[in-house]
Amino acid sequence: MNKDPDRLETIVSEKRVKLHVFEPTGRKIWTVVGKGEEYWVDPKANFCSCPAFYFGQSNGKTSCYHLDSAALAIKEDKFETITFSDEEFTDFLSGLISDL
Repeated sequence: MNKDPDRLETIVSEKRVKLHVFEPTGRKIWTVVGKGEEYWVDPKANFCSCPAFYFGQSNGKTSCYHLDSAALAIKEDKFETITFSDEEFTDFLSGLISDL
């Protein structure tokens, strides 16, 4: 887990961990708003789209503060849920990918 618990608490308390739910299929995408950027995270797959996660993998790190924040938010049930229609899924995903 991240060595800065205050940073994680701040992200969680500010509801910067978001669960995007697409209806009616129930597809879900998690994001975490970091320093001016929103990153796609998958807590179950232990993945984050941020550069620190990518480069940390080559140094043996298995997490980043976005993933740690998401895990804490899920544990404490303190995340924002945003509901979209399934018709918006492709555009939402395209937007996330284009930000990479």
